[in-house]
Amino acid sequence: MTAPTAPHPKVALITGADSGIGRATAVRLAEAGLDVGITWHSDEKGAEETAEEVRAAGRRAAVARMDLTRLPEAADTVDELCGTLGRLDVLVNNAGTGTATPFLDLELAKVREVLDVDLVGPFLCGQRAARHMIRQGDGGRIVNVTSVHEHQPRVGAAPYCAAKGGLGLLTQVMALELAEHGITVNAVAPGEIATPMTGQEDTDVRSERRPGVPLGRPGDAREVAAVIAFLAGPDASYVTGASWTVDGGMLRMGPQAGSHLTSDDWRRP
Repeated sequence: MTAPTAPHPKVALITGADSGIGRATAVRLAEAGLDVGITWHSDEKGAEETAEEVRAAGRRAAVARMDLTRLPEAADTVDELCGTLGRLDVLVNNAGTGTATPFLDLELAKVREVLDVDLVGPFLCGQRAARHMIRQGDGGRIVNVTSVHEHQPRVGAAPYCAAKGGLGLLTQVMALELAEHGITVNAVAPGEIATPMTGQEDTDVRSERRPGVPLGRPGDAREVAAVIAFLAGPDASYVTGASWTVDGGMLRMGPQAGSHLTSDDWRRP
């Protein structure tokens, strides 16, 4: 008896693919044989560098700007890139932003900005992508990049946590409603990953010490990309509605978790 097979995806769109997890994912999917649509907000040069890496892997790349603070028109970029590349099989909602502002000091404009970029934008992009996948008739994959703060709060990150928690539940609703069309929807929830967003671009994660993380170091963007690539591929055809944490075991620490820990004392009873 052989397992059911799923069609191999041909085209992926990755938002915020100018650096970090987005770039690593674009390259990983290109190496898996997919053409890649790349969006950027403020770093066009970075997006073009990502495109060069995709083309070096022998795949097509298309680049477009997407400003998720300008909704709903920003979602038009999904249609634009789908038109350029001819179809859409995988959407990775990776673009995001955050804040480190105490709850009582937050201004409404900042709250709305974070919610638009991290929650409403992925909602609208997911709608556009799903409609293309349904018209094509052979299913698809949507992966929403959330955060460990989909599951646990962080002081100073109220709108970020609200948005990522909301995106986690949105992922589950999307999974339920889109399953009949052969579209799987999953979340990937990274912990501390060495990227420009965390001020650690080009960091060798093996040289960084993180006592508050069981594996003892931050993650590399390519480690997150590997999980996204699995969920985007045919081997994950029976996986939907789940949140995959990529955090070196940090969430298993419960209330002890945090990059603020400076010693390994917690390892001893």
